[in-house]
Amino acid sequence: MPAKVYTDKDADLGVFNKKTLAIIGYGSQGHAHALNLKESGCKVIIGLYAASKSRKVAEDHGLKVYDTAEAVKRADVIMIALPDMVQADVYKKDIAPNLKKGQCLVFSHGLAVHFDLIKVPADVDVVMVAPKGPGHMVRRLYVEGKGMPALIAVHQNKSRQGKKISLAWAKGIGSTRAGVLQTTFKEECETDLFGEQAVLCGGASALVQAGFETLVEAGYQPEMAYFECLHELKLICDLMYESGIAGMRFSISETAKFGDITRGPRIINKDTKKEMKKILKEIQSGKFTREWVKEHKGGLKKYNKLLKEGEKHQIEKTGARLRSMMPWMTKKNIKGSQASYA
Repeated sequence: MPAKVYTDKDADLGVFNKKTLAIIGYGSQGHAHALNLKESGCKVIIGLYAASKSRKVAEDHGLKVYDTAEAVKRADVIMIALPDMVQADVYKKDIAPNLKKGQCLVFSHGLAVHFDLIKVPADVDVVMVAPKGPGHMVRRLYVEGKGMPALIAVHQNKSRQGKKISLAWAKGIGSTRAGVLQTTFKEECETDLFGEQAVLCGGASALVQAGFETLVEAGYQPEMAYFECLHELKLICDLMYESGIAGMRFSISETAKFGDITRGPRIINKDTKKEMKKILKEIQSGKFTREWVKEHKGGLKKYNKLLKEGEKHQIEKTGARLRSMMPWMTKKNIKGSQASYA
């Protein structure tokens, strides 16, 4: 049976009448949620640490900014819009000591709660509203009168209003315009981590690099390898995004189709799937989260080393030169444009 899709008619923003919504953090998701809720008629405040560079940005957007602890004291519903590895420290220092019975905590990802990085008290509601896209798209679609699909979940429902609160929040950011599905903190967290590691980021990056290396090591020009293994990937992803895998196959040549269905299973085979299952078990058991927490607390040495090695890969130099030849492509200084999260 298909999952129920919640839309505007299922959500009531009146749930937030006479309530103050605090968003802790003003980065990618935080700024989008804050501005969308504000423009939906909600009373929104921002909580940031004293020296945060985001304070002026939020104030320039017409939002009142308080120190994190003060924002928690003033709010009825509090979203923690901080990076996973920052949440626990901020929660322990500024949020937990100021929580009151009857408040509601909102998360956009389940990791900190599901893997007990944060211990929530029994007398507050704990819910999730997780848009299925980056904050800038959540904001852009809202401004255009559209919405980003989202997931909601209720982890702790002391007031018996958890689902209504999560649906109201989803409506306030525009997600019920598109459609909202209900899940659990466990399901959202574990599937999200798996998708990132095995397919979307880890799997795709490793596959592209391996394909590039195979062609270059066989004597082909790196430019040809870049075009065939990275550049054209966007075309295929766009076709799958718009029409599914079958729709993508409908749009490519018969030769490409035959190569797809006969050679693809030789690349992603039983051994690959076996490794995927191992990765999923590491996520489910908490092994990955424990490893990530240890790495973060240890100063991110391995993390930074691996990232730097990736930046030095031949595919990056080849791609930078080829992209400079494509005037139609929007050039982005990703590193220089990253938003602050606290």
